Parts: sequence; structure tokens; C-alpha cells
Amino acid sequence: MLIDEVKIKVIAGHGGRGASAFNRVVMSLGPVGGSGGRGGGIYAEGVSDLSALGQFRHKKVFSAENGMNGRDQFRDGNDGKDLILKVPVGTVLHNISLKNDLEVSKIGERLLLAKGGNGGKGNYHFRSPTNTSPTEFQWGLPGEEFEFLLELKLIADVGFVGFPNVGKSSLLNALTRASSKVANYPFTTLEPNLGVYYELILADIPGLIEGSSKGRGLGIKFLKHVERTKILFHFIPAESNSVAEDYATIRKELGAYNKELLEKDEYLFLSKSDQVSEKEIKEKLKILKKINPKVEAISIYDEKSLDKVRKILNKIKAKKFLL
Repeated sequence: MLIDEVKIKVIAGHGGRGASAFNRVVMSLGPVGGSGGRGGGIYAEGVSDLSALGQFRHKKVFSAENGMNGRDQFRDGNDGKDLILKVPVGTVLHNISLKNDLEVSKIGERLLLAKGGNGGKGNYHFRSPTNTSPTEFQWGLPGEEFEFLLELKLIADVGFVGFPNVGKSSLLNALTRASSKVANYPFTTLEPNLGVYYELILADIPGLIEGSSKGRGLGIKFLKHVERTKILFHFIPAESNSVAEDYATIRKELGAYNKELLEKDEYLFLSKSDQVSEKEIKEKLKILKKINPKVEAISIYDEKSLDKVRKILNKIKAKKFLL
């Protein structure tokens, strides 16, 4: 099960207390209290593993190590260890406490979520010509403490959209080494699947239905993943009784969720073309070309039609690395 939204609490480490101590060595009198160590910070680091948010499913509170207290003979306390939380690339981190957002967009990118508290000064730092034997020291400062909502939004070059059971997963498997579940019933895909076609990331978005933007079916849970894809591959099954109506329904749901989705570059595919006659394919292609000239009839059992898809992907890939 893909966990793509979770709420957690992060508590950075507290700073250590400064020491109040005096030199015990003969002829070397004076304050020698060391300062406390800095508390550990909490960071989010991007990884390629889409299931990385699963670690937050049961454990909700994450604390970094506190700084050690200062000691005598000028010995400062050790800093607390930082805590690194691994999150999938494409994760938006909503700071509920501060009402601002962070986003991890690259593998290895590290963002500070909560800063550790500074350590307190020892009495050595309070000495002066008029106060040669200070007993003052500072307590360490508390680390920052925030609540975050972690929301995964896939970042892919191409997103596959359409009604359930229209052949999206089958095409992803045929083009890449993905092993998405395939079956002849609706909602086979219950979570987004990724595949890599050379350098392009392809995302199979679970099937949308009328009312998805209002929460019907799998609803908004997966519409948000379409936001981050650069190009849409829109699938309409060849056995559909009204290809134009099917197209309009999905476009309506995309626009209702976010109008910017309608501005994305889109390719249209009449999928499962092996299910109907050539005459019917031609009639339906004629209808769809009036809507979107970039339309092709495809079947995973027809290598020539798959080559057409590969040519489109190759052009996308060439354009991507030309920019």
C-alpha cells in the first residue's frame, strides 16, 4: 500500500546546559565551566523510493538527540546527532505550525525541518576583570518543535490518465520493466505505478471516474499526482460507446480539480484497438481527431502501434534533454 499523505511531529534536540566549575589545579585558579552542545536538527532528504513515507504510518513523533551538558576543565558538551528523515522525491512538507511549505524535488536534497537548540555557555564565558570568579551559566535552548503534513505528489515526465481498465497499466508494462497489476475489472490499479522508458519517468495514475474531483471512486487521492506530470497520455478504450463523451468527462474532472491540468501537452490514445473492427477504429479516430489531432489507435498486441508510442516518447525525450 502506497502511503502518500501522513502527519508527523518533529522535535529537534535541546541544547546542553553550560557548566559552572572552577579549576582545581594549584596556581591555576579561575572558572573552567564548558558550554553545552548544540541540539541535533531534523532534516528531510529526498530518495527515489516511493514507499518511503510508509515509515511514518505508525510512528508519528520524531526527536533528534539533545546536546550534552558542559563539563569542568573547559570541556564543552558534544553536539546532538542530527536526525535525517528519508522522504520520496516529490514530497511537499506542509509546516502546519508555521503555515509554510517545503518541497523535496531532487534525490539527495536535504531540507531543514527543525533547528536544534543552542547550548548554554559555561561560567568560563562570564569572567571579567570585575568578576573573576563567576558562578553564572546558561541553560541550553529548546529545539524547534513543529507539526508537518507530508504529501507525496509524483514528479513524472508523462502521466497516464483515463477511466479504469483502459489499458494504462498494460502499456506501462509493455514499454518499461514495470510490473503493474493487470486484470479485466475496474480499479485494478489502486496506487500510482512508475516505469522508466530510458530517461523518461512514466506514471500510471489510477483510473478516474466522473466525480473524481469531488471524491468519488479513488477521488482526489490520485488527481493530485497528475499535477506534477509534464505531459498527459489520455486513454480512451476502443470499445467505448461514446469516445467523445468519455474524453470530455475526464477533461472535466481534471479541470475541476485544477484548470492548469487542461493546459498540459496531451496525447490521445484509442486503447485496446484489438477489441473492435478496423472500420469502427477509423470512425472513432475520425471523431477524436476533431478534438485532438495527436491521437493514435494502440494495442499492446500490435507491435507497430507500440512503435508509434515509442516514437512519441523518443521525441519527448529528445526535447527534454535539448532544453
